[in-house]
Amino acid sequence: MPATTALRRSLAVLAALPLLALAACGYGSQAKDDGTARVAAGAEKIDGLDSVRIGYFGNVTHATALVGNEKGFFQKELGATQARYAIFNAGPSEIEALNSGSIDIGWIGPSPAINGYAKARGKNLRIIGGSASGGVKLVVNPEKIRSVEDVEGKRIATPQLGNTQDVAFLNWAAEQGWKVDPQSGKGDVTVVRSDNKVTPDAYKAGSIDGAWVPEPTASKLVAEGGKVLLDEASLWPDEKFVITNIIVSQTFLEKHPKVVEAVLRASVETNKWIKANPEEAKAAANRQLAADTGKALPAKVLDPAWKSIKVTDDPLAATLDAQAQHAVKAGLLDEPDLEGIYDLTLLNKVLQAAGEPAVDDAGLGVK
Repeated sequence: MPATTALRRSLAVLAALPLLALAACGYGSQAKDDGTARVAAGAEKIDGLDSVRIGYFGNVTHATALVGNEKGFFQKELGATQARYAIFNAGPSEIEALNSGSIDIGWIGPSPAINGYAKARGKNLRIIGGSASGGVKLVVNPEKIRSVEDVEGKRIATPQLGNTQDVAFLNWAAEQGWKVDPQSGKGDVTVVRSDNKVTPDAYKAGSIDGAWVPEPTASKLVAEGGKVLLDEASLWPDEKFVITNIIVSQTFLEKHPKVVEAVLRASVETNKWIKANPEEAKAAANRQLAADTGKALPAKVLDPAWKSIKVTDDPLAATLDAQAQHAVKAGLLDEPDLEGIYDLTLLNKVLQAAGEPAVDDAGLGVK
């Protein structure tokens, strides 16, 4: 059996989970429901809806959701329609929850959004807004790797086979002229698929020489003596690339557009507040992380991680399309039909009302 065929068959098994994971995950519990937010006295339900179920990861790359929850921005806009939150640590489980109706709206990364949409043949979700850019780095052992050329022949961790960072590293390695079998990870560079939770320990033990990982794992490695060799942002136009989007169930969007609009309005308000109050926002995010995961991040990890992530209302659609093409080129994904994956109508309505410019869907919007 050809290697590419074998790989795609193995990924088909992952698709049943469903499909490729995003590992800006790896922190937080599996679909941990932390209950409901407080509703202001005298508030009214939107369209008579009792609650909206919102999913996100217990991770700083989901800063909008963390801060919006902790500071009550979502609940304020939802009135008496209660915001219920579920915390995930893996992209496939969040897509599965969206598909089953366990959540209505979610903060999630590009790979599970792309693959979830492709697997469902465009029938399950829409990307309705952006949330964050950046926050991914190649951190290496400075005693073994002092330059890009030194990466050849070394063992580099990525969070999971076919996840967003795995695809990015394989694409970067190919651009250096190195050959790597995407399924086994063997080649001119050895790719070690390692859960974000254990990667710092693997680094300390010397079983990996570096890692291409999202925050806060990258900053945890730096705290263990690692050095940032490359910030992925440097590889993208204007140093912007999507790391977190907002998705919604198509059924929920059709039935409850006013509720979706309220959540997007809260997201835009949250991002504006984060930009205006970065230190307060960082503290709020860490308080919510502690509530969601049981453990706050230490300053030596939180401070650099927070600095490298940029909140944004723009979903940076062109970069999502590019990431999909990188996965195709690496042999990890059949050419997906992404037409209709975006519906930015409500977001642009909210942005216009806020006096902000509209954002673009890179030709991948609903027709």
